[in-house]
Amino acid sequence: MTATTNHLLEIKAFGQSIWMDNLSRDLIESGELKQMTQNQGIRGITSNPAIFEKAIAGNATYDADIEAGIKAGKSVLAIYESLTFDDIRNACDIFKPIYNQTNGLDGYVSIEVPPNIANDTEQTIQQARRYYQEIGRENVMIKIPGTAAGLPAVEQVIADGINVNVTLLFSIQSYIDTAWAYIRGLEARVAKGEDISKIASVASFFLSRIDSKLDGLIEDRLTAAGEDSSVTAQLERVKGRVAIANAKLAYQEYKQITQTDRWQALVAKGANIQRLLWASTSTKNPEYSDVMYVDELVGPDTVNTLPPNTIEACADHCDVDNRVETDIETARQLIESLATPGINIDLDQVMAELLSEGIDKFVQPFSSLLQSLEEKVKQLAAV
Repeated sequence: MTATTNHLLEIKAFGQSIWMDNLSRDLIESGELKQMTQNQGIRGITSNPAIFEKAIAGNATYDADIEAGIKAGKSVLAIYESLTFDDIRNACDIFKPIYNQTNGLDGYVSIEVPPNIANDTEQTIQQARRYYQEIGRENVMIKIPGTAAGLPAVEQVIADGINVNVTLLFSIQSYIDTAWAYIRGLEARVAKGEDISKIASVASFFLSRIDSKLDGLIEDRLTAAGEDSSVTAQLERVKGRVAIANAKLAYQEYKQITQTDRWQALVAKGANIQRLLWASTSTKNPEYSDVMYVDELVGPDTVNTLPPNTIEACADHCDVDNRVETDIETARQLIESLATPGINIDLDQVMAELLSEGIDKFVQPFSSLLQSLEEKVKQLAAV
């Protein structure tokens, strides 16, 4: 594909950065990741326990380092961290030129604190500090879930001068709470007379998981509606459209927050905006466009993090335009319609369930990875 037909490269002109939601040692060592930064316009990368499970489990690329960890007497968890920290450092080095060229806007590599501490504020703070120090790269971002316990940790870690990617945001209120946690963290640094101009943060707002969960509820209601055509029509109007509407309304909240006196006072001190990052952007329903979560949410001061298959699809056939602020009133009406008798979906409850499920979706692969790594350690130790 030539640069002139790669639609990914058009997105930058609208103020949005494309990051990739995938990381493996193979990608780093083959030179493919570096090529993607040069040819595909990839300006950052994210990882999570599920990604590392796919990268490490059953991959002989890591065996030499695992054996070295065994000889050094490291625990399974310490071996896991040594593998992932090395990958993160090497990815940070690949993205460092972008970090420098953009004055710290892009060029970040995200790594998540252990998902099993998502509801423990103090442990999250301690692990975020340790990860940041041990990885030792200024363009690393520590991912912290936007749970009730996670947000006080975000505030403290920002106050410590550590870049943070707040993940697993589903509801608009969770985004608002995240934005203010970032602001309070910056204000705490300012109060201590410390620099805030080098701190970056993104708020990762999840998309396809919302539609997947709601579409399941809508299908149940369609079945229950039977021959009631008026109810059926209401349900069909919202199917597959809630996540994008929700994201557009979150962006409106972002604009309001950045106009407040508190934020403007921080800007005067050199603060960088906390960009909204669209996450979970691979379309799960084959009936929908495979680039719907890209096309509909291009706009200024945003990031879209795409898995490899969506990167390929977007490069081929994205229809790029500034749409994040289009049809706002329609989006608002759609969200409000969920509470009407015909639809009767409690969006707050759905979002709370998605957050809980999201943590489980990180805890399970993390546990599975440690278990498979333990088995590999036993195999290699016996050789």
